[in-house]
Amino acid sequence: MSDHTIEEAAELTGVSKHTLRYYEREGLLPAIAKAPSGHRRYSEDDIGWIKFLQLLRATGMPIRDMKDFVALTHAGDHTIAQRVEVLERCREALVKRMAEDREHLERLNFKIDYYTSVLDARDATPERLIGEPVVR
Repeated sequence: MSDHTIEEAAELTGVSKHTLRYYEREGLLPAIAKAPSGHRRYSEDDIGWIKFLQLLRATGMPIRDMKDFVALTHAGDHTIAQRVEVLERCREALVKRMAEDREHLERLNFKIDYYTSVLDARDATPERLIGEPVVR
């Protein structure tokens, strides 16, 4: 099936129906085709665009920048170099955030290890320390 209802598009992409309507209203998606009933019908290309927009959002790209990127795309192939620049800036910001997240994870792991060792020491018994039962 090449046409999807808004419910199907939401399920396929993991984006809420509200967000799909918002993306369309904000010009992030082209006008979505309508069935004779007036209900939206999303094509496979629309689904691909939605998934790409999700990727951009997941990287932290602001809606304003997403709109600029979409405008470049609609402007034609002469904007491909500009689109590459936008995506490279997005990648640089993502790489920086990933490095920061790795550092945060290391610091959290250090604290968890510290507190775990405090608990282990507090609960230590001679048997647990040497691994054998103590004869008294």
